[in-house]
Amino acid sequence: MSVTTEPAQELLEQTRRSEHPHCTVCSQGGPCGLGLQFDLSDDGSVEGRFTGRETLQGYPGTLHGGISSLLLDGAMTNCLFAHGIVAVTGRMTVRFRHPVQVALPLEVRGYLVKSQGPLHTVRGEITQGGTVMATAEAKFMERPGTTPYG
Repeated sequence: MSVTTEPAQELLEQTRRSEHPHCTVCSQGGPCGLGLQFDLSDDGSVEGRFTGRETLQGYPGTLHGGISSLLLDGAMTNCLFAHGIVAVTGRMTVRFRHPVQVALPLEVRGYLVKSQGPLHTVRGEITQGGTVMATAEAKFMERPGTTPYG
């Protein structure tokens, strides 16, 4: 069941609250919640801002690659929410271009590339200081039994 709507910030928030109330990326609660707020852009993408902390590093001063992947997946999922789509990651490919610095602010963006039936292709990117640090492309499959939004 594919739902295609004009993307909307309220739709994003409503779907996130309903379908992801305890998400590690966008939840404020719990010790692991990163608390990212995603905002809808005019082009239908979503963007969030984040500054890491020492406990999220791999090598000294560098954000762990798993955390970068987590941020990319979260941005892509929230992009789908903004379009009224509830889906799970089926496959994700990440390309690490440069080490992401832990103590510097970053932007993470997700944008919808293609929607066909229950399958959706989404891309994401992390930028820091205007440089693309990591990119991802993922295939998402709609969750059966979810309520269409929009």
